[in-house]
Amino acid sequence: MHRPRSRRSFLKSSAAATAGLTIPRWAEAAWSAPAGGGDACAGVDLVTLKPLLQELVAELERKVPYASALVLRSGGVRIDVDDQTRDIQDIAPSNGAVFTVYNGAWFEEAAIGDLRPDSLRATARALAASARREKGGPEIDPGGGGDRTFRTSCEIDPRDLSLRDRFDRTVELHRRARAVDPTAVNCRANYTERTGEELFVNRAKTWTQDVLRVRGRVSFYASDGDRTVADWRTRAGTGGLERVTISEDELRETAANARALLHADRIRPGSYEVVADPDVTGTLAHESFGHGVELDMFVKDRARAEQFVNRRVGSELVNILDDPSLPGAYGSYFFDHEGQPAAPTHIVKDGVFLRGISDLMSASRLNVARSANGRRQDFRRKAYARMSNTFFGAGESTLEELIAGVSRGVLLQKFTHGMEDPKGWGITVGSHIGREIVSGKLTGKLFSPVTITGYVPDVLGSVTGVGNDFATTSGSCGKGHKESVPVASGGPHLRFTARLT
Repeated sequence: MHRPRSRRSFLKSSAAATAGLTIPRWAEAAWSAPAGGGDACAGVDLVTLKPLLQELVAELERKVPYASALVLRSGGVRIDVDDQTRDIQDIAPSNGAVFTVYNGAWFEEAAIGDLRPDSLRATARALAASARREKGGPEIDPGGGGDRTFRTSCEIDPRDLSLRDRFDRTVELHRRARAVDPTAVNCRANYTERTGEELFVNRAKTWTQDVLRVRGRVSFYASDGDRTVADWRTRAGTGGLERVTISEDELRETAANARALLHADRIRPGSYEVVADPDVTGTLAHESFGHGVELDMFVKDRARAEQFVNRRVGSELVNILDDPSLPGAYGSYFFDHEGQPAAPTHIVKDGVFLRGISDLMSASRLNVARSANGRRQDFRRKAYARMSNTFFGAGESTLEELIAGVSRGVLLQKFTHGMEDPKGWGITVGSHIGREIVSGKLTGKLFSPVTITGYVPDVLGSVTGVGNDFATTSGSCGKGHKESVPVASGGPHLRFTARLT
């Protein structure tokens, strides 16, 4: 994923110790002061905008049946430390507002990157001047909710710490990792923090949410002189620094994986019994019943899943959900960008496809109940039906029981990529590590990389075991090649049959 950078680079140094770092004069205040939200919280306080936006929504609704206003503000910081460099970049802030009107038949919008009251008022009134009431469409239910404020719960809020404190924590993580494996040719520690402050207003609600996402990652690089391989460990979620803790045992396991991958083989292509870890399982959920069931794809007649509503698409063990209310997960939020409160959507239940996930437009066009999945990359982009946290529901088997049921197969760990064809329902999921299983036991032989391919109903129909564990992993998801939003995917360990290459 491309990560945009602003003009400000707090620090770029190859110094070996923090004591030797030189801080640019313009960055000294940011270095020593608490974060306080940074650029994402600069300028007008959203609380002061509430009465103005309520007034403008009421003004718009004198012309059209439904109107809403949304303010989106985001920013953050990324810290990278490895054996040669130390780099701090702030994530380019984005601040703006969107006014949406529904004229009785279709939606119209106007966006502006200026939150001054006069600019907001001019934008809303220009939209009102161009809007015309039409007939033929369904009514829009504004919901309820009054005036509410939501905020991510944190045990250790990084915004209460100075930039120097957060940098020092990342340096310490790198030191701990390097001490675990002095033979690694390089070791990298990364910390990323993303803030989002959002205000949604329609005639029934005025809701504000403050969402904080954090991610910590350590990577080890091993080399035999001819090639270099890597393994990594990531911790992420909505919350504070408690979400990015990586233990000594996890560091040792990751370093050992990197060394072992120097001796990994390529797998012989063919059909195998597979046990997938939550990382790979989640990618399977994301690709199979994620993109293909975003209901704007149904409106455009671009999804094969539309033909399978209320039909069996997997074994009775298969349950897939999308849930933006999942506590602590990286894709969680309190309400979507169209004011729908976060709640779980049961996409596949006991192997039967129940429904997809929607934005306001697709739910209205298809005459189905809305889900909380109307999301924008930023104020410049329209809302689409997008995933949040997409995962398989947990089952009853232990990992040992799942492996014991495999005669000849592979334990797959850590996804590397995923892709789905919504129209043809073909799927590709890449994994970083494959561990050979023979007669219900791990042999110690490794494969890397390993790719799953198949037809979605065939893969899900072959599920014979679902683990009793559960975990999610963080990511960013695009709508095609653009419109990136933060998501999570996951589930338990899962046993199924697929073609591997």
